Amino acid sequence: MPPVSTTDRWRLRLLAARGNIAVVLLVLVVLSLILMWLGYLGKLDCGGAPYFADGRSEHWPVGKNELLMPCYSDLQFLWIGRDINNHVFPYIHGGITSDGVLYGGVVEYPVLSGLLMYFGAIGAHTDTQFFQHSALILLPFGILITVLLGLMTRWRALLWAATPPLILYSFHNWEMPVVATVVGAVAVMYFGAQESSRTGRRRIPFLTAAIIAAVLLSIGFSLKLYPGLFVVPLVAYVLTRGHGARSAGDWSIEQPDEAGLSGGLRGRMLSIRRAGLDWVGAAWVTGAAIVTVLAAQLPFMILGFEGWKAALSFQGKRRSDVDTNSIWYWGVRHLTDAADISYNSVVGIASPLLILASFVLVVYLGVRVWRTGEPYPWIGVSAAMLAGFMLFHKVHSPQYTLWILPFFVLLRVAWPIIVLYLLADLSLDLTIFRLFGIYTSGSPMKWWVMGGVQFGVWTHALLLAILVFAFVRAPVRMYVRKTVGPPGKVPDTVAV
Repeated sequence: MPPVSTTDRWRLRLLAARGNIAVVLLVLVVLSLILMWLGYLGKLDCGGAPYFADGRSEHWPVGKNELLMPCYSDLQFLWIGRDINNHVFPYIHGGITSDGVLYGGVVEYPVLSGLLMYFGAIGAHTDTQFFQHSALILLPFGILITVLLGLMTRWRALLWAATPPLILYSFHNWEMPVVATVVGAVAVMYFGAQESSRTGRRRIPFLTAAIIAAVLLSIGFSLKLYPGLFVVPLVAYVLTRGHGARSAGDWSIEQPDEAGLSGGLRGRMLSIRRAGLDWVGAAWVTGAAIVTVLAAQLPFMILGFEGWKAALSFQGKRRSDVDTNSIWYWGVRHLTDAADISYNSVVGIASPLLILASFVLVVYLGVRVWRTGEPYPWIGVSAAMLAGFMLFHKVHSPQYTLWILPFFVLLRVAWPIIVLYLLADLSLDLTIFRLFGIYTSGSPMKWWVMGGVQFGVWTHALLLAILVFAFVRAPVRMYVRKTVGPPGKVPDTVAV
């Protein structure tokens, strides 16, 4: 038998690697489809005939059967009251009344989410049809997230594809598209950093990958706002060229020839480059993010400024009530009367200030990591910013778990934190909607309902406070695909 050549060994390793990842992706996709299907069936229990004249199912919001999982979903809720049922194009003709009621097709979400809702309502005449159409729109985004996480983390992606949040929230609200933009941005940086087997270089140039990631995050901003926050740590990562501070002065990347350079501006530019700070690249990433946001927002601002502004005004006027599940309602409210103006004033001032302070803190903590010689941890800082936002914002909807779950997959977070977070999430979702029903009907409160809500809210708050710090230093937990090619070209790490 002739000896196996180096090329043949390389091809065999390639085929084995492709076979392994194919098995991983197949299992992940099948599991996620099963869980999303279960979630779809559970939410569908709130729909179906008979209907009222406006297309609202008489089974909404409690459902036909006594299911463990509450069937309430925001998808069906939004059918009435936002002119979605009247098929009015969003934002252009609407506004907001003095008492905070939206009209004329305005929805309280950024413009791209409003467009998706409008598309979901096409051909729908009942809330159940709208829910079904919306689920079809959301499904591909859920599968895309599963595939991307699987490619980056292999079996670790089971945390996304095989845990309760996928059942509870896949079709609860419009979370899947915005989560896909965040995971997509990380994936672009990850795959771009892989070494090409043909050229021996990055698959995507560093700055090009960062610009694409910024565009994706900005699209996410026009879906649910929070991904726009992540542009800040991404810019910091590009500014520092993806290297640690101790590497400054040792890099030769794009450094010009010193011959012929005099003092003044050109000399200062050379000094900046030697310091390892890429201001031009950071400006490109920032500009790409701004242009993308303007491209999404300007058409609505021009054609219907009042309707566009009404969506922002609604969020500004929104109070931290029982349906917001926040530390403000379940904590600060007990220090004063919830109906008192002082409570809403405190929340209106303290919430944004604490959110901003948490952002400044985690960006600074990222700088401290960078000063130790590590690359600026833009993924960890992004996750920490999200944790601060979720902790201090006056609204903490249960489905926000889908926002933070991919970071549990991508970063090395202690297992007890993840398990406890998911248990608290399950407790909150299974009780909060029953709490609403008890308040509405005036029925006696059940201890396990109130206990489940309190456990969920305060456990989440405690863990989010821990994660604000833990995320920043959490190592990236991604599969580093070895370069396919001759020995000696295998990178030890992959920078994202």
